[in-house]
Amino acid sequence: MYLATRLVQCGVHHLFGLPGDFNLSLLDEMLTVDELTWVGSTNELNAAYAADGYARAGRKLGALSTTYGVGEMSAINGIAGAYAEDVPVVQITGFPSTSAAAEGLLLHHTLIDSDYNHFFRAYKEVTAAAAILTAATASRDIDRVLLAAMRESKPVYLAIPTDVAVARVPDSNLRDPLAGPRSDPAALSRFTRDLYARLQGTAEVTVLAGPRLHRRRLEDTVRRLAEVPGVHIASQPGAKAIVDESHPSSLGTYMGAITRSQSAREAVDQAPVLILAGVVLSDLLTGFFSHRFDPRQSVDLGMNEAHIDQTTYYGVTLEDSLNAVESVLHAQRVITEGRPVAPAATNQTVHRKVSGTDISSGSLTQDAFWSRIQAWLPDDAIVIADAGTAFCGALELKMPNNSDLLGQPVWSSIGYTLPATLGTSLAAPEQRSVLFIGDGSAQLTIQELTTILHQGLSPIIFLINNEGYTVERAIQSPHAVYQDVYPWNWTALPGVLAPGIDSVTTVVSTGTELETALETAAATTGKLVFIEVLVPKLDTPSILTELAAGLADANSSA
Repeated sequence: MYLATRLVQCGVHHLFGLPGDFNLSLLDEMLTVDELTWVGSTNELNAAYAADGYARAGRKLGALSTTYGVGEMSAINGIAGAYAEDVPVVQITGFPSTSAAAEGLLLHHTLIDSDYNHFFRAYKEVTAAAAILTAATASRDIDRVLLAAMRESKPVYLAIPTDVAVARVPDSNLRDPLAGPRSDPAALSRFTRDLYARLQGTAEVTVLAGPRLHRRRLEDTVRRLAEVPGVHIASQPGAKAIVDESHPSSLGTYMGAITRSQSAREAVDQAPVLILAGVVLSDLLTGFFSHRFDPRQSVDLGMNEAHIDQTTYYGVTLEDSLNAVESVLHAQRVITEGRPVAPAATNQTVHRKVSGTDISSGSLTQDAFWSRIQAWLPDDAIVIADAGTAFCGALELKMPNNSDLLGQPVWSSIGYTLPATLGTSLAAPEQRSVLFIGDGSAQLTIQELTTILHQGLSPIIFLINNEGYTVERAIQSPHAVYQDVYPWNWTALPGVLAPGIDSVTTVVSTGTELETALETAAATTGKLVFIEVLVPKLDTPSILTELAAGLADANSSA
């Protein structure tokens, strides 16, 4: 009960996972806490993805429970993705009893070598903190590990032996909820002082907003910053629409040489003062390292430290450093006579237009599909797009008000988004989840559709059927046999996976059919809507074409 109560205090109200003999007593204890609801998943990998999506959609943490060995190793890919993408997920493993481990008994789910710590060591490579609990120190270790998840915005690992799961522990610590990240006051003071000097007299400031801002729930702070005269905000793909993309301060999405607006790219690469806020300078997010700015000559705000040029301020959290930027800019009144025109007044993504013939009577293309989606997307949506065609197509969109784009551009594990949609739908029921996923990706994780349906959730799912791995075809060997997937009857799956539960399904291959399906989706609010979209298998969004060329060059160079 101690662990369950702590999770609830941290905003976790749904526990994903699967039962196994080593976590049965643990689950029985945890689920005595009424505020925690069990969500059984179809496999452990999907449970990890769902917990990841849950954490991203407004919760402090996501959590899942599996059994030892076979269960936790099935989930570890999802945990590794959470680590790469800075998502605080708690992996809770039901562990064999303390005595069994001490004696090295040759139990099932072990490697039959008397070493019970193989998987603990594996998880230490992809978590910020890990512990195998003992009754004597359980409460202390639980708090330590959960604090690490919150402060580092990384996944953590708790292994709980069957005997420890039912042990009584002191509950006095529960009187005080766990505190989130805190800055070192002296370091923050030095940073603020030096920041004031660095920005003194600067009329124009460009902020590049990265995905780590989302992990720390700093969207409102960034939006306030956008109101400061002279501030212009570009976003990395993992933080798209952190500022309303119609806002005069918005520069749209920045991806180095793949940035759709030349003026937006120049506003970042040639900024007199560039503030990197929670950025990740990985290959896909920088257009294969084609950015022209030097991070060493910027103000760089990290999770738990900040940099001004080449000076580091340890122990300064992203929350406090971003607040300091806002305060300093306000105090200096960097522009005294109104707001200048943003460097990218024609800022956002270059949205493609298609003719009336293409969108109505002809066969659907990627251009036609995404152009119509642009006009249809509702406000207040969580748009989830899988790696490859779906995510690259979604990057071309101008996101509507109060919406967000969720993807996995760093780890890029295909199939991630369907279980993640389960997590977002439970974590943020007030926003409708809209999923775009390819047929190849969906074949990995489609079985979680049964959980979505049985939970009574109503996302809109667009299954982009292009007959296989189009993203890989765009990189190399487009006609190779390994690029194909076997055809499925996709629209039959909701009825197969959740018989008796009503949903709306349809297949579209023309603009006219798409129009009808979109009207139905908008009007259907209480059911899952599943739309299979047929497009040519070699057709790609333009961003994917450019990314694929970069990947091909990188691979050939390697």
